[in-house]
Amino acid sequence: MTQPIRQSVERPVRRTVARSKAIRLLQDDVLEAVAAGESLDRIGVVFCRHVQRLTPEVICAILTIDDRSRLRPLAYVGLPEEFRRYLDGLPVGANAGSCEAAACLDGPTEVLDIDIDPQWRLYKDLLVAAGLRACWSSPIKGRDSRVVGALVFYYRAPRPPNKVERCIVEVTARLCAIAIEQEEVWRRLQLASHRFHIILNNMSQGVSFFSAHRLIVANRRYSEIYSLPPASVIPGMTLQQILDLRVAAGSGPAMSTSEYITRFDTIQASDTPTDSVVELANGQLIAIHHHPLPNSEWVSTHEDITDRRRVEAQLIYMAHHDVLTDLPNRVLFETHVQQALTFSGNGLESAVLCISLSHVKVVNETFGRSVGDGLLQNAASRLRKCVREIDLIGRLGDNLFAVLQVGITSPMEAEELAQRIAKTLGEPYLIDKDSVVVRTNIGIAVSPHDGGTSRKLLKSAEVALSRVKTGHHIGYRFFEPEMDARIQNRFALERDLREACVNKEFELIYQPIVSLESDRICGFEAMIRWRHRIRGLILPCEFVACAEETGLIIPIGDWVLVQACEEAARWPAPVKIAVNLSAIQLQSRDIVDTVRQALLSSGLSAKRLELEITETVLLNNSVDTIAILHELRELGASIAMDDFGTGYSSLSYLRSFPFDKIKIDQSFVRDLSEEENTIAVVRAAIGLGRSLGMVTTAEGVETHGQLTQLRREGCDQAQGYLFSHPVSPKTARHMMSLGQDWWGGSVRKEYLEERG
Repeated sequence: MTQPIRQSVERPVRRTVARSKAIRLLQDDVLEAVAAGESLDRIGVVFCRHVQRLTPEVICAILTIDDRSRLRPLAYVGLPEEFRRYLDGLPVGANAGSCEAAACLDGPTEVLDIDIDPQWRLYKDLLVAAGLRACWSSPIKGRDSRVVGALVFYYRAPRPPNKVERCIVEVTARLCAIAIEQEEVWRRLQLASHRFHIILNNMSQGVSFFSAHRLIVANRRYSEIYSLPPASVIPGMTLQQILDLRVAAGSGPAMSTSEYITRFDTIQASDTPTDSVVELANGQLIAIHHHPLPNSEWVSTHEDITDRRRVEAQLIYMAHHDVLTDLPNRVLFETHVQQALTFSGNGLESAVLCISLSHVKVVNETFGRSVGDGLLQNAASRLRKCVREIDLIGRLGDNLFAVLQVGITSPMEAEELAQRIAKTLGEPYLIDKDSVVVRTNIGIAVSPHDGGTSRKLLKSAEVALSRVKTGHHIGYRFFEPEMDARIQNRFALERDLREACVNKEFELIYQPIVSLESDRICGFEAMIRWRHRIRGLILPCEFVACAEETGLIIPIGDWVLVQACEEAARWPAPVKIAVNLSAIQLQSRDIVDTVRQALLSSGLSAKRLELEITETVLLNNSVDTIAILHELRELGASIAMDDFGTGYSSLSYLRSFPFDKIKIDQSFVRDLSEEENTIAVVRAAIGLGRSLGMVTTAEGVETHGQLTQLRREGCDQAQGYLFSHPVSPKTARHMMSLGQDWWGGSVRKEYLEERG
């Protein structure tokens, strides 16, 4: 083969080989830059320069697509800066330039002549002025075929890309995709790492991650908990090195560091998550959750619980001690009593003394609550001086203390202690230069006779104390079995009373009130009876006190009001119905709404309702009670003072509230015909009522002599067994139907039959 022919054949081959080497060099340089973690901008410049060395007549540019589908120039060599600024931020779209169209249409876009191509009409002058006449854009696709950018070749003459250039684009587009995707992966990793460190360093707990006793990562809180400078805890440090830092900072474990490491090795070997509390040399308490991982790795969370444990201990103490006197409360006292009973024996006994201070309420009302609190603190201090160190004092209530006396051999020792306490607490207290004496009552119970459990023994002492109070004793009393029986009966009565409210075991009977002017029935007083399922008919005197103590008088009283109003609504006008109100009912303003609702639901005129109260109602809070009475009177109901003359302040209450009626107590009526003093009192009461414009009613009229005397003194009304015992609603209605003939004859016979 001739030389010229050989050269003409070898020359293209050499160019192809050289081009292949250059492409491989391009691949190597780009992949090396990617592997080295070079920035995408740097990789793009390397790429463009390699391309231009392969095809000097081509100006290369790489564009990426951001998260908002807009073009961002990554690398370019030889393009006008003004055109680069124009490209930056262009939206990807088929109707835009060829660069944007290639990124949108998922395929190459060729523009053979920029000057005449409509896609370039908006900015062709920029490129033509720079000597660029043709453009070929190819999309850069990632592994998921998603377009991540565009590779653009610009030419200085109108022409299409040749075969070599297409080959170069095909190879280099894949390299660009690798570089862009790697950048995205790196950016996501950086973002995830940034977020991880934000989360890690904002945790309230310290976190440490170790591998084979070397620190991988620890957050800021870890350093703070152990009082270490943040820069001193460095990944790669051994656990021993960190412990040495902590020991130097005073936050090392209370145990030795070797013991600490051995402990953690044991936990690690167990392969089980473990929670523990480690005390530090400085007194801190650190709760550590240790979670072993494979390959001798573990992650631990650290939480400083020093303050929490201190608060918890304080709360536990407060939950078991009285705030005012710092004495054990009932819960802790009962616990100690039970412990004493558990360990008693060998002839030794335990005694509980319940101690009540009277007149503390009076001190509070007279001098103020703070003074009363000071008195209780003083009493607690005196009690401490009365007992031995092995004994225990507790405060069980407002003015109720208790003493646990342990290791006694005879009840006489408890009696001696009670005498000593009564004498000590009975000495005067100096308050604002005034001497105040507080009466002391003590109930005593001794194990095992009075109780084998703390609750039983304490209850026995409280029962004995209640007997001291109700028996008007001053001093102390030992528990006696019959006391408990009385208390049990009281509890049984309360239980049955509650069931009676639910089962509606109550009924009303009515006693007539007679006008002494017309001898006609002018009203009835509603009286409640309890028809017990076992005991039969129970009178109010047996259960009303219990109802008032337990608050059951409220629902019972409401029921009485409703029933009485409904029954009275069936009677002819103007016959009235009288209903008794207790002091408990009048302590709440709800009574006004209750009366109003009873009147509305029954249709009874308020003028026919008479509400009876006793003087004791006004004793506790006369101002508030009188205000409620005025509200009841504004409804239209009349207000009567029952049992007039039996209290200490009857006249003062008549002055403070304009009662509509006064009812003279039966104790005065009973002796009316025998004692002159009684006649004088009744005469004065009737005269007082007349002068104040109040109706007077005499209760308990049982004889004609009493009735004659009351008529003579000018009494307005009377009621009592002389006229009738309380009768059923049916008999009451029959009485009213007879007019003046109601007293005697068939009615009298029917009444007697009702009584049996």
